[in-house]
Amino acid sequence: MPQAPENYREFSSLVSIVTALRGPDGCPWDKEQTHKSLTRFAIEEAHELAEAIDRDDNQEICEELGDLLLQVVLHAEIARQEGRFDMADVIAGIGEKMVRRHPHVFADVKVKDSDEVLDNWGKIKAKEKGNEDDFIRFNLPAGLPALIGAHKIGEKTKKWHFDWDRPEDVLAKVEEEIAELKEALATRNSAEIEHELGDLFFSLAQLSRHLNTESEQVLRTTNARFEKRFVQMQEFCRQDGKDFAQLDSEQMEEYWIRAKEHLKADEPD
Repeated sequence: MPQAPENYREFSSLVSIVTALRGPDGCPWDKEQTHKSLTRFAIEEAHELAEAIDRDDNQEICEELGDLLLQVVLHAEIARQEGRFDMADVIAGIGEKMVRRHPHVFADVKVKDSDEVLDNWGKIKAKEKGNEDDFIRFNLPAGLPALIGAHKIGEKTKKWHFDWDRPEDVLAKVEEEIAELKEALATRNSAEIEHELGDLFFSLAQLSRHLNTESEQVLRTTNARFEKRFVQMQEFCRQDGKDFAQLDSEQMEEYWIRAKEHLKADEPD
């Protein structure tokens, strides 16, 4: 029978736990898992970590980092059992990559700012992959949220001087896209509307980038704020003895304004 580790604070203890879970006397569910079956859990844990960071909850951040680390160790153990690689290979690989891509820290390369660091990173990465002379491609992961993808595309094209100079220039582009969306709406052509709506989303992501904010984070925060206000609307409605489902649009707006004012003190200006 596998034994629980004596010191849970050692990384090797976590590896031994996962090895036991996948071992002959381990957990039936853990032994059934594959890289593919675990993929969704890695994505979910990453999102839960982001939510914990949004809430600035240290205990929750610590817990979610552990959940995400568990996914890494599980994948490494699956690969070890299949004779492909192990946890040591994972650690060595990322360590070597960090040293290789930070010559301004581990070698004598000089950089003036973060932009130059990112520029060097991209060149080193391209050289490693042997595609220095290929067409420039974005190579975004298929499961990457679209707003993050748009942000990363802007960062990549900026390196090639295909970008706006100021946030005001991007805002002008946003206004242009809104005008084009209005024209598309007038045609009632769904394909054209979808096209222009996509252009507007993309331009807004670039505006967020130029304002030094993360569009995904900005929208996630807005979603949470909207939900909080929506719940407060229902609470006010309940206090007034009304059925929320029976409210008309004008009454809904009144409750929305009340909720917004009530929660204003708890929200940033």
